Amino acid sequence: MQFSEIQVRIQNAKALDFGDIFSKCIELFKKVWVQGLVMLLLTIAILLPFYLIMYLPLIGAGFLETGYSSYSGYNDDFNIILMIPFFIFILIFSFVAMVISFGMKASFYRICKLKDLNEAGSDDYFYYLKRPHLGKVIKLALLTFAITLIATMLCVIPIIYVIVPVTLMNVIFAFNPEMSATEIVKTGFDLGNKKWLITFGLIIVSAILAQIVGMLMCLIGTFVTASFSYLPVYFIYKETVGFDETNNTPSHQE
Repeated sequence: MQFSEIQVRIQNAKALDFGDIFSKCIELFKKVWVQGLVMLLLTIAILLPFYLIMYLPLIGAGFLETGYSSYSGYNDDFNIILMIPFFIFILIFSFVAMVISFGMKASFYRICKLKDLNEAGSDDYFYYLKRPHLGKVIKLALLTFAITLIATMLCVIPIIYVIVPVTLMNVIFAFNPEMSATEIVKTGFDLGNKKWLITFGLIIVSAILAQIVGMLMCLIGTFVTASFSYLPVYFIYKETVGFDETNNTPSHQE
């Protein structure tokens, strides 16, 4: 779908009903909860080695620091030297985690569309982490990382605002991978501004409900219900922008 066409659809978007979208999220979750669980477990499995690489040296350095402190009675310089490479690795790891998470979620949204519209296709959880899409995923992860970092530095209100457009960028990319990274970012903010309140409300309510239901399932259920919080933005996009008719998917614009 062309960038200009998406902009027109956003500007002419109909009003959305909170309860209707929430009900559709529940129905779709019944179809994709297994895929959501698999996506989450794969993400954890991929990132777990990074956590081990990050924390094991830190634990070892803690023992060394304790020994050094006991021997010399002074350890401020040692702390500074130790923490500089650690913080650099934290920054790199955060970016790698964002790239993997962005690509996996975009692939999950593709699966959601297949299940929702009964289309043929495989459950490829790494669809957007392979060529020709990986380069753009890295660019978008870098942009969202920068946007989130800047918003965080500006305190609480900006980070609350950017949650919506940053989340929407993921689903926009999933269905428009041919668009440039800057166009996807702009579309995320345009759609976010147009439907900010209902999107934010659905994200918060679905996340809280997923946590509560997951805890009632003896905590481990949170892995099963976690993907429910990803579904509202799928329907926000579907009901506002719709899908390209050239993909044999009907547009939802009346």
